[in-house]
Amino acid sequence: MTVETFTAPAAGDLLACLAAPAWAEAITAGGPYRDRAALLAAADAAARALRWGDVLLGLAAHPRIGERAAGASKEAAWSRAEQLAAAQSADDTTRSELIRVNELYEAKFGHVFLIFASGRSQAEILDVARARLENDEETERAIVADELRKIALLRLERVLDAL
Repeated sequence: MTVETFTAPAAGDLLACLAAPAWAEAITAGGPYRDRAALLAAADAAARALRWGDVLLGLAAHPRIGERAAGASKEAAWSRAEQLAAAQSADDTTRSELIRVNELYEAKFGHVFLIFASGRSQAEILDVARARLENDEETERAIVADELRKIALLRLERVLDAL
């Protein structure tokens, strides 16, 4: 199937990839796309262009690292799958420390800690979370926006694979 068929009716799928309407609208408005690579490039550019308020909308749809996403939505299922390997790799001490660091992070930055978790252990995620606590607000916002972009693109690849 060609990407040209990836149009507005798939807006729900786009929002499951990244819960920022501005991102979904930019992708939908930019079509039709000549091929998959063009669509992914447009999705990447749209994610990089998001304002902080749009990033916060996307963040609101993500559970805390180490917590199981609730619900039967595609987004919840993807989140559970993305965190599954990391959750299985953690011992009780690591899990407890990650909860504590999540709380510190949220108190400092006012939103959940977000990381592209696929392929990472909880110990690795914990190390990154600790390091990112040292960031200033501007640095952390840039990192969060990029992590959200990477997650969205991975999820969009899954949507396209299912077409």
